[in-house]
Amino acid sequence: MASSTTNGETATAKTKLHGRAFYESIGSPKFVLAPMVDQSEFAWRMLTRSFLTPAENSKVLAYTPMFHARLFEEAPKYRDTHFEATQPSTPTDPEQPPQSVPFLDGNPAFDRPLFVQFCANDPEHLLGAATQVAPFCDAVDLNLGCPQGIARKGHYGAFLQENQELIYKLINTLHKKLPIPITAKIRILENKEDTLAYAKNVLDAGASIITVHGRRRDQKGHLTGVADWEYLRYLRDNLPKETVIFANGNILQHGDLERCLEITGADAVMSAEGNLSDPAIFAQVPAPGEEGREYWRGKDGKGGYRVDGVFRRYMDIIHKHVLQREPPTRRPLFVIGDDETWIAEGKARDAEQDEEGPARKKRKKDGGAGKSERCTSPNLIAIRPHLFHLLRHFISVHTDIRDALARCYVGDIPAIENVLEMVERRVAEGLVEYERTGGKSVEEAQTDLKAGLDKGSAVEGENGDDEDDLESSVATVRKCKRPWWVAQPIVRPLPKEALANGSISLSKKEKKKRELAAMATGEGEAAEGGVDRGVEGELPVSDCVDGVKEPSLDAKRPADELVCG
Repeated sequence: MASSTTNGETATAKTKLHGRAFYESIGSPKFVLAPMVDQSEFAWRMLTRSFLTPAENSKVLAYTPMFHARLFEEAPKYRDTHFEATQPSTPTDPEQPPQSVPFLDGNPAFDRPLFVQFCANDPEHLLGAATQVAPFCDAVDLNLGCPQGIARKGHYGAFLQENQELIYKLINTLHKKLPIPITAKIRILENKEDTLAYAKNVLDAGASIITVHGRRRDQKGHLTGVADWEYLRYLRDNLPKETVIFANGNILQHGDLERCLEITGADAVMSAEGNLSDPAIFAQVPAPGEEGREYWRGKDGKGGYRVDGVFRRYMDIIHKHVLQREPPTRRPLFVIGDDETWIAEGKARDAEQDEEGPARKKRKKDGGAGKSERCTSPNLIAIRPHLFHLLRHFISVHTDIRDALARCYVGDIPAIENVLEMVERRVAEGLVEYERTGGKSVEEAQTDLKAGLDKGSAVEGENGDDEDDLESSVATVRKCKRPWWVAQPIVRPLPKEALANGSISLSKKEKKKRELAAMATGEGEAAEGGVDRGVEGELPVSDCVDGVKEPSLDAKRPADELVCG
């Protein structure tokens, strides 16, 4: 496989570059789409790239989702359902066997530069898997940042960080034997000095690029908290100047990108959850008067890409690239001044469908997609989770559309298209109402939000309006908030807030420990040697397994999708 042809060249024919020389050879990208479990698949990468000009695209690097190295090497079924780099061509001569031609993942025509990420704990399995993808990507990345329980159980990701010798072997094996570069993604450790030693080990082993997530292994779920950019600045100042560093963490909006680069001194900045909420996060904001139909700007000058426009782009990519057919003919996205007749017609049609019975039963009766039809395409499997994330703020208002999306079977494209039509019509109604009220429909909602935040933030103090306040997310929510028809980030409550509002709760053991500590200190100050440890001193030192109980998932509410590393 290592010598397979890709765009007329073989991977082994290319000179293997290293470090900054390699980084420059792929265009010195400044923005990076993060590897996310089952969420950074081909169609989503294409959607992200679609908002950029050709010049801007050259500055964007994308990662595949994290793959399991041993399964990828040994199980063709796993490999074929996760990585679709080629497909058989139709030979002009019937007597000739079909040849493999580029398909989706790593296609040099539209999916480069691309890094393929693996989790592994065995150098030979990692090499075997990496060798199979080498002809179809620019580098292979080793995941050393996944903090999830499955990584603990499988002994990979962030749970390798105590075994620096194994990490060295994993990277060094690929550095010596793989025809393309190896890179790695890590999390910070308990102090800057240990993190620096960790980074040096990764680089000494042969990693061409190191991505650093500014959170520790225990910072996940409701304990995610804020990434520490000071650690990344420390690495930048103490590693050799030629070291290529990618920064990861705290990227919610476009403006955070340049801010991160400036503060950390990193070569590039990576976005994960920020990209899931707004795949246009890397794109430049259109100038006033040049918004077009997809971008909405309010009377206060703030705006963003409309969720119906993003949703439509996404489905067009699914049709064109994944399903290999022309997208449906669509009416232009609605803007104020367009004919509003179709809005009323859509309402009437919805009412008629409600009288006739559930749409799902009708589709099955008419021979449509059914639950028994198993879908294996990673791009089709990811559609519904992506839409729940993209539409999070939208479906909190329009719960009927949330329910309609939840009823869609995996791979049921007609059902998803029906949801898209509902979303487009509801956005149009929102725009009409906004214009009719002179923007007051949004102002009233924002006022209600502010009141709710002020009342619900049990930890907001004197710095409540400071977006860098480590105890309150209130200022960040206010800064990021847009009308429900605009793609916007999901701001997690900070750990102390999550504890205060009941999102997480202490176990009886942890409560008893705190009571004893409070009795021992008199006032219960979380301090060591008289030094206030702030929020961290009041949180259990835990990785969400012992000490802190997470609430059970509500089947009626879509859970946060796993974002790894």
